[in-house]
Amino acid sequence: MEKIKSFCVDHRKLNEGVYISRIDGDIVTYDIRVCKPNTGVLLDNVSLHTTEHMFATFVRNSDIGGSVIYFGPMGCQTGFYLLVRDDVSKDKVLETIKKVLCDIISYDGEVFGKSEIECGNYRSLELESSKSLCKEYLEKIRYLDEIVSYEML
Repeated sequence: MEKIKSFCVDHRKLNEGVYISRIDGDIVTYDIRVCKPNTGVLLDNVSLHTTEHMFATFVRNSDIGGSVIYFGPMGCQTGFYLLVRDDVSKDKVLETIKKVLCDIISYDGEVFGKSEIECGNYRSLELESSKSLCKEYLEKIRYLDEIVSYEML
């Protein structure tokens, strides 16, 4: 059976950052790597879940919102995937990621989708945990000015 592309990258070479994971037709998958893989440092479920709600809502309401296909967590609990149509430059995607992180950090209100009607596990959402995660990650990528592909590792 053919391996999927994300299993073909040497995870020992990945650090915190933003990568192009794959390109499928006109859809680019970005790896928003919050934790260095296989170090024992993982995103806890509350931070992961809350950041998913917050980031997905902010990015779909951003300048690139019409080109966003999906935002969601990695099963390995080390980051997120952002799928965007290729009509948005990788520079614009990086700018948007940083802006959305700032939006989450400065947000003061209820977590988006925090109700029994809107979410299957609404009790596991807590804004401060997401803000903390976003602050730490933004510091790690603050001076990142280029997104590289897995293939360049």
